[in-house]
Amino acid sequence: MAPKITVVGSINMDLVTLSEKVPKMGETLLGQEFRTIPGGKGANQAVAAAKLGADVRMVGCVGDDVFGTELLDHLKKQGVDVSHVEQVSGSTGTATILVSAGDNSIIVVPAANHSVTPEFVEKMREAIAGSDFLLVQLEIPLESVQKAVSIAKENAVKVILNPAPIQELSEELLQQIDYITPNEHELELLLQGRNQASIQDKIIVTKGSEGLTFFQNNEEVNIPSYRVEVKDTTGAGDSFNGGLAVGLSQGLSLQEACKYGNAVAALSTTKLGAQTGMPTREEVERFIAANG
Repeated sequence: MAPKITVVGSINMDLVTLSEKVPKMGETLLGQEFRTIPGGKGANQAVAAAKLGADVRMVGCVGDDVFGTELLDHLKKQGVDVSHVEQVSGSTGTATILVSAGDNSIIVVPAANHSVTPEFVEKMREAIAGSDFLLVQLEIPLESVQKAVSIAKENAVKVILNPAPIQELSEELLQQIDYITPNEHELELLLQGRNQASIQDKIIVTKGSEGLTFFQNNEEVNIPSYRVEVKDTTGAGDSFNGGLAVGLSQGLSLQEACKYGNAVAALSTTKLGAQTGMPTREEVERFIAANG
């Protein structure tokens, strides 16, 4: 049976510009390419998990504009259940992404994602309670994340929090989470004024091309990344989180699930765009078989 994963989070349209270099303040450059690509950290993670064969429900909001309609249609085509996504009055969230030299910089405008309130999340209680895993990020209001996590823990649902964009998190929230997946910058901010030992066994630190690190039995475990030809890193972290959730929900050990997530993330960087670059389960299995 396919694992049941619910994602509560953002749904955006990515406005992607490719440029040979990043402009300085006040400078105008000619770029090479522009695309509109479905995105949002929540939707990205939902698509990643769905492409890997999971039964995925998306909980979120889009606007009543063209982008909102397009994103709903796209998520359906990717195999994501959107019956818990509401189309609200106003604009859909956007992320303006500049891709240069294989890396990216991003500005997010939440818009309709602000409508994912605690009251909205409460209406989706049944979807969350019936899941094997809950995936949450921080592109929706923090109190809504807390509400989703609380519902999950009341119903023995495992929780993965991807703390991006990073903000101050309460000890109560962190203690309710099973796994938290910061990058190195997010980890540094997460641990300010906090004893790492209190959450150490929950932390999986993603390090891009350097792989990832987690602690097991008080020992640091380092897992290297796969070497691929990188075209676009947008969505790589979301691909990892989707892969991690699928791997864990299928009974893999934490180490094996992290390796699986690494493979998903690596493959996602070989194509342009977040969701459009995410691999299928068959592609990941072939890649792991070929690369170990």
